[in-house]
Order: sequence, then C-alpha cells, then structure tokens
Amino acid sequence: MKPVTLATERLVLRPFEPSDAPAVHAACQEPDIPRWTGVPSPYGIEDAVRFVGTVAPEGWRDDTAYHFAVVSRADGSLVGAMGLVRLGRLHTPERQAELGYWTAKEHRGRGCTVEAARTVVRWGFDDLGVERLEWHAEAGNEGSRAVARKLGFHMEGTLRAKTVREGTRRDVWIGSLLPSDLPGEPHLPGEPDLPGERAPAGRAGTRRPDATPYLPYPG
Repeated sequence: MKPVTLATERLVLRPFEPSDAPAVHAACQEPDIPRWTGVPSPYGIEDAVRFVGTVAPEGWRDDTAYHFAVVSRADGSLVGAMGLVRLGRLHTPERQAELGYWTAKEHRGRGCTVEAARTVVRWGFDDLGVERLEWHAEAGNEGSRAVARKLGFHMEGTLRAKTVREGTRRDVWIGSLLPSDLPGEPHLPGEPDLPGERAPAGRAGTRRPDATPYLPYPG
C-alpha cells in the first residue's frame, strides 16, 4: 500500500516521518499512553526512532498496519497517532481491520481524536473495502471507549484474559463498526487540498456494490 494523506478541518493525517521521533517520544512519556496501549514502557527515544523510521513505514509496505501521524493544521504539532492495524484479514473474505489510536495529553478534550478517526473510518470503508472494523481496549480504558462510542461503535462485550500485560492476563473490551452504522451523508465533492492527499470516495453508510451480503441473526 502506498502511504496516503488524509485531512479534516483542523488536522492532517500523514505518514510518520523521521523528524517526528522527538514529538512521539515526548508524547509517550505521559503515563496513560504506555499504561493503556502497546507502546514500550519505559519509552525511550530509540523506541520512537524505530517506530517512525521502521515500524510505521514497514506497516504500509507490508500491508500489516497503516499508521498516521495526526498533526495540527494550525501549528504542525503532533496531536497523536492513529491507524488501521491487524490487517491480516483485510484482503480475505472477512474484510476486517482494527482501529487504534492514542492522543497527546495536551490535545485531549478537544474532539481531535474523534475528528481524525471519522476520516480514517470512512477511508477504510470507502477506499479499502473494510466491512467490519473492530476496536479493542484493555477493560477500564474509559477514554478510549468514549471515543469509540462517539464514532458509533457497538460495544460487544469483554474478552476475558485476552491480553497479557506485565506478566498478568487482562480483560479486553471489544466493539465493532459496520459501514451501515454510519450516517448516509455524501462526501463533499472537490479536489484534495494538500499535495498527495486522497479525496474520500463514495457515500458513507452506503453499501459498496461488491460488499458481502450480511444476514444478521434474528434471535
């Protein structure tokens, strides 16, 4: 997958660059990020350099994870990280992906995470053909769950002992989002307003012509 750039009114979502390493390192010093995500703890500058220089580019190249740096249009500061991960079933009949994100402490409470995520979700559904998008978080991560709920994710339950953290098994919350869960609003027409930016395609909430038929269980 060739990396793409997306944009919202306040944000630019672009591939990570080597120059992002100091900002990623600084953001990940805030305790909540290593506590609730899979980033290393303690998080050193070498971890940030490896992520922006190796992990993120290889994810795009190998179609294993599409990581975006979420940056402010106003001042270019790093707002957070967001991406579609666990893409092993994206190009199988399951057409499934998982949404992951973290937000720098100074940018929380402003709606930036939801704003960025809505764009990634629509891109996943419209351009990549995702038919089921999952959200996972360790049970107790109320901030991440609040974002998922605002995006329209249906909370499906708790996966017991799903993840191991610091030698202890922990429960994980799971939610799902389908294309039909989104409002059926057409995307605005027009050309991309940043070099290399992808314009959203199609109509959100409208089933793709080649989508797999869905037969919900009536019980």
